[in-house]
Amino acid sequence: MSAAETTTAKVPPSRQAPSPGTAGTPGKQPGRKGRNGGAAAPWALLAPCLLVLVLVLGYPLVRLVTLAFQDFGKSQLWGFKDTESVGFANFAKLFSDSEFWAVVVRTILFAGGAVIFTMVIGMAIALLLQKVSGWVKILINVALIASWGMPIVVSTTVFKWMFDTDYGVLNYLIDKLPGVDMSGHNWFASGPQGLAVIMLLVVWGAVPFVVITLGAGLTQVPKELEEAARLDGAGAIKVFRYVTLPILKPIIVMLTTLSLIWDMGVFPQVFVMRNGHPEAEFQLLTTYSYDKAFVVNDYSGGSAIALVTVLLLLGVVAVYMRQMLKIGEVE
Repeated sequence: MSAAETTTAKVPPSRQAPSPGTAGTPGKQPGRKGRNGGAAAPWALLAPCLLVLVLVLGYPLVRLVTLAFQDFGKSQLWGFKDTESVGFANFAKLFSDSEFWAVVVRTILFAGGAVIFTMVIGMAIALLLQKVSGWVKILINVALIASWGMPIVVSTTVFKWMFDTDYGVLNYLIDKLPGVDMSGHNWFASGPQGLAVIMLLVVWGAVPFVVITLGAGLTQVPKELEEAARLDGAGAIKVFRYVTLPILKPIIVMLTTLSLIWDMGVFPQVFVMRNGHPEAEFQLLTTYSYDKAFVVNDYSGGSAIALVTVLLLLGVVAVYMRQMLKIGEVE
């Protein structure tokens, strides 16, 4: 073979690997079926829960919104009058009522104060539990779970006895202090004092959940980071601020949001503490809505108040979601 023939010999084309989209049967993409199945699986698993939520919460919520835009009272309930749509008249009447705005401000202050005390006390106890021995931690956790599991009516009754005017144990103990006369003191003579007692009851019931959750979060804080911060000269406060707190931020945001939602929805504590008839100084949005609907028989007015409460809580949830998205972007 000559040199020219050698240089012009044809080389067989190299074999290329098939692309993922053309592998297998022509015209089919096996990967797409797997992706669609993976996307549908979570919805299939969530379907029973979503169905229950729609059945349990869907109709009451729709009925609430409907009543808020209607004239519905006792006459309409018994069928003596037809139900009429009044548009935003119920809200206009509500927003022009100075008592309603006083209740809104009182509810926000009550819920905000309860959340602050709950988070501060819960964080302090959770940090202290990291410093005690094992059996002491178990004993405290058992006590926390027992208090957390106590029914609200039972705990409210216990607090009523503790702060009773004539037989309250708190008045008896404070009266023993030199120069203090608390005999026969009525803690519910004024709204601020009485709401402070109810706030203490709410905080007492909410602290165990916060302590247990924060305690679980503290176990995930790397000890190496804390030791490195101490070696760099940071004290306990700086270690907590710059090492522990950033790691616990997602848990703190979640607990704060949940506590705010729960504390704005406080009802049985106020209702039972005031024997089913909360005075004007003790009214929160939940009890105010209940009185409007079932005491005054103004069901449309009570529904409007409840709908405003739901919108306020949705605002809290929106802030929570925004904070969680920010935390996710940083991570």
